[in-house]
Amino acid sequence: MIKRKGPKSAALAIAAFALIAGACGGSSDTATEETTAEVTEETTAALPGAGILACQVTDTGGVDDKGFNQISYKGMQDAEATLGVTIDLLESASDADYAPNLQNFADKGCNIIVTVGFLLGDATKAAAEANPDKNYAIVDSAFDPPLANARGLVFATDQPSFMAGYLAAGMTKTGVVGTFGGINIPPVSIFMDGFAKGVAYYNTQKGTKVKVLGWDTTKKDGTFAGNFNSLDDGKNIAKSQADEGADIIFPVAGPVGLGSAQFAMESGGKVKIIGVDVDMSISNPDAASVYIASVLKNIDAAVLAAITDTVNGVKTSDNYVGTLANGGVGVAYTAVPAELQAEVEAIGAGIADGTIKI
Repeated sequence: MIKRKGPKSAALAIAAFALIAGACGGSSDTATEETTAEVTEETTAALPGAGILACQVTDTGGVDDKGFNQISYKGMQDAEATLGVTIDLLESASDADYAPNLQNFADKGCNIIVTVGFLLGDATKAAAEANPDKNYAIVDSAFDPPLANARGLVFATDQPSFMAGYLAAGMTKTGVVGTFGGINIPPVSIFMDGFAKGVAYYNTQKGTKVKVLGWDTTKKDGTFAGNFNSLDDGKNIAKSQADEGADIIFPVAGPVGLGSAQFAMESGGKVKIIGVDVDMSISNPDAASVYIASVLKNIDAAVLAAITDTVNGVKTSDNYVGTLANGGVGVAYTAVPAELQAEVEAIGAGIADGTIKI
């Protein structure tokens, strides 16, 4: 499915004014229309991205996943608003759509094509090699060896996840917390590993024995739904971990995690959730009450940076790496005691300056 964006907001406002003036009647209709066209043209021309087509291909979670596809598209919208580029979108219903969607955009003449998700890595690599005149960027993946016209947009999400693990250990009432993933791929497991290490750090600092379900830092394996789509899987895994005593759960599973939030709501407050990628208390408002915090991956800023390079004529294989130090990742607090939040922020500062190692 293709979603195309309409005119710029400034043009919409001008057009709305023209319609109001027209409704009032009078001889100024023609003049108003000419003024509208002139101002719209001048506004568009004044932005550096005029004439640039930026396109995005999502993974199977879809652009309305309340997570990383959605925030990636926000980066596209920001580029449209601030740079004046034209944007277009193709959503993938299955992995069989990746290559055709990429070819569709290559044929359409997109100047930069942003793909969302590690699972699009092979298709993106093939497309970039076949179209050396176009820029590509991929969220949550990078190429080794690098490609001259493709850059990875990757994030050190173990850093804020470490903070979230410490936070969870400080708030659990049962002494048991849980995590699980969608599929065992690096952009997912890095969250889970950081989370478990944050719990271990809390135990070391406080002399406690908070237990983590769903991830083994030694074996680098744990609990996975096997997909990023099934809300039922998210509910079932959350219930299973709650049955084992977990009262705080950190799902790293896209829409699957929304099922865990549903379970938490049904638990009557017994289970709380830590969101992922975006502030889930805002992006999933129907379940806002179950989120105590969210681990942030500021993909929108990375996408905007990649499009900005294309607008400026820069073709690069240099990867963007989001860290706590550069603001590419972080933690949003929803319902965390002030004293504990201060501790967690201090830990984040330590990670950023290198005094605390993960």
